[in-house]
Amino acid sequence: MFAKKTILSISLGAVLSLGIVFSVAAKITLKLNHNNDKTHPVHISMQHMADEVKKLTNGEVVIRVYPNSQLGTQRESVELLQSGSLDMAKSNASEMEAFEPTYGAFNIPYLFRNSEHYYATLKNPEVGQKILEASKGKGFIGLTYYDGGARSFYAGKPIKTPADLKGLKVRVQPSPSAVRMMELLGANATPLAYGELYTALQQKVVDAAENNETALTLARHGEVAKFFSLDEHTMIPDVLLISEKTWAKLTPEQQQVLKTAADNSMIFHKDLWIKMIKEEKEKAIAEMGVEFVTVEKQPFIDATKAMHDEAKDNPVIGGFIEKIDTLAPAQ
Repeated sequence: MFAKKTILSISLGAVLSLGIVFSVAAKITLKLNHNNDKTHPVHISMQHMADEVKKLTNGEVVIRVYPNSQLGTQRESVELLQSGSLDMAKSNASEMEAFEPTYGAFNIPYLFRNSEHYYATLKNPEVGQKILEASKGKGFIGLTYYDGGARSFYAGKPIKTPADLKGLKVRVQPSPSAVRMMELLGANATPLAYGELYTALQQKVVDAAENNETALTLARHGEVAKFFSLDEHTMIPDVLLISEKTWAKLTPEQQQVLKTAADNSMIFHKDLWIKMIKEEKEKAIAEMGVEFVTVEKQPFIDATKAMHDEAKDNPVIGGFIEKIDTLAPAQ
């Protein structure tokens, strides 16, 4: 009898020990959704992050990246994050404004002087990092940013002055700031999902759109919009988000690895983005016949100055705007 009890105890102890090993080494698979193609630098950068996380956690945390909005649009993805039905997603500050108003600080036209000013802001703990954390309690938090380039107008005609936009239907992201900017420039803002834009331009549902140069080639918009006017009105970052429910499932060590890998991927992305913008611009010219139009920016800056003034008086983002202004390099 004693021998049987001893054997039972040893067996139970062995099972419990195995259970502990299994729980420690249990594999966690996270799904990350975004709306770009596999060849897009954001996808490549997020895959770089996923590879680093897998390596540093010895395979305990695996991130599967789903491109081309396979699991939903950007807006749907954030809603899924809030419910805990999706683990991670890439959105951008323009659409994020509807979920967390502090992201609206990035949507003000001509806010950043140059790329150095932009990155100094994103990495600043009092601006970039605070905005990432601002959505805590709303079902998701931000992990890092990716350079989304400078957004400019493209259409079937050159847009050299605000007068050229008068009466045009311009596709914008579903953002109050984007709509306000179009009002000030005399255009008609038309919020539309990115995946629907090619057909909308082709069928003249919209007259113009605004994005960075990769939209011309990777989304083939250069086939239906032959003039890219370099007004560079905004530099709006993409944002990597994680569901709070998913974040809570990770150990503190796993959370630190994920945050570090995310920030590392932002720096990896910086050089990749510069290289790809150059390549895609050359491709748009040579293969698609797109004409890049030089623009005098001051009339656009003057037309949208009211947004900067309004933003500084805004109780939610005013402090961020003032801090971003102080981070600008001396002229």
